[in-house]
Amino acid sequence: MNWINSVVRPKIRSILRRKEMPENLWVKCPETGQMIYYKDLEANQFVVPGSNYHMRMTATARLKALFDDGQYDTIALPEVPLDPLKFRDERRYTDRLKDAKSKTGMADAVLAGAGRLEGEQIVAAVQDFDFLGGSLGTAAGEAVIAAMRAAVKRATPFILFAASGGARMQEGILSLMQMPRTTVAVQELREARLPYIVVLTHPTTGGVTASYAMLGDIQIAEPGALIGFAGPRVIEQTLREQLPNGFQRAEYLYDHGMVDMVVHRHELRGTLTRLCHLLTHRRPARDIGLAEEMDGVAHHAGNSGNSGIALDGKGPEALTDQRSHDTLTGSARDGANPYPPHTA
Repeated sequence: MNWINSVVRPKIRSILRRKEMPENLWVKCPETGQMIYYKDLEANQFVVPGSNYHMRMTATARLKALFDDGQYDTIALPEVPLDPLKFRDERRYTDRLKDAKSKTGMADAVLAGAGRLEGEQIVAAVQDFDFLGGSLGTAAGEAVIAAMRAAVKRATPFILFAASGGARMQEGILSLMQMPRTTVAVQELREARLPYIVVLTHPTTGGVTASYAMLGDIQIAEPGALIGFAGPRVIEQTLREQLPNGFQRAEYLYDHGMVDMVVHRHELRGTLTRLCHLLTHRRPARDIGLAEEMDGVAHHAGNSGNSGIALDGKGPEALTDQRSHDTLTGSARDGANPYPPHTA
């Protein structure tokens, strides 16, 4: 009888028992409490349909959503010492790193890739908040620098998705040193005359905000993103005053001139495409001037009786193709944009 109760019945129950529901099958909106089926949320780019709340995206999901057909080449990032200060609080720093790597599948908080955005080559880097709060340590700083220099080497625009809780305290002064180092890498992009576009996601705070996250040529923020150096609770406790509604949120910063635009995630890819075209080779003013020049060449050729033949034996199509080739390849001048704004 004991054998039946202790062995047979549990086996029968395990066979007939319904399978347990996976933990991440349904997701709760932090703002409204609405329950959303995970697959539907993923298909909607992790934007809650009812409230338009922008939930966090993993670094891999970001890059797949950005590049054409989700295809990109991962940029090799330099290796750094894992625990330079041999830090330990309640747990060893190395143990925390192992847990974060197991959770996210990433080597550190930054993932970088190169690919095409609507056919144009770009380099992008993403900070993943799930990796120790997207904190800026030695490895993350080296990753950002390597990604920026990869953009310089390839002569492409660079797009950064920032999400961070600040500097990584387990690395002390070595973490803080990444702020000026990444700023130097931003200057290298500027000297190469390459666009640097920053997308500020929720949250972007601390040393990241105080360095490369606020140095973009164009600053974009996702709706509702918390952006600042110190958090609003710390500021409120320090000042002992009640802060304005929406303080340090994307819309508040836009109203006060701290960011250039607030863009919904569904429109972000199209916005980035237009900005890359505008800041590289596709310039409306030059296109209009070029069209007028072509009309004049065609009119001159028609009056001379040589239809389609312009000066030097080249037709307007050949001149247009040459100008387009120079613009795309950068052969006319140094840098990615052979026709910079001050010469247009």
